[in-house]
Amino acid sequence: MNDGLALIFAFAAGMLLGCVFFGGLWWTIRKCVATPYPARWMLGSALARMSITLAGFYFVSAGQLKPLLACLVGFIAARLIVTRLTRPAIQVLAKTQETHHAT
Repeated sequence: MNDGLALIFAFAAGMLLGCVFFGGLWWTIRKCVATPYPARWMLGSALARMSITLAGFYFVSAGQLKPLLACLVGFIAARLIVTRLTRPAIQVLAKTQETHHAT
């Protein structure tokens, strides 16, 4: 496989890993609000998300620095995307909490 294509693949894999990691974090936080055992959810989710992410970085990098860096850039880009996509839900939640405090 040519170097450019390998780096594009590594970037895309990093984006996928980032979406899984940060999307899973967002889902876990929303789940923890409604469960009587939030610590179990947070611990289990953190272990699962970190395991998936580290295994993904290990396999994508194949012991080389360039694919690892491309994967990391994709991971960070996915963080920005997931943060932007989940922001409206956070702002709506904050507005509803403010109205409850005012009453």
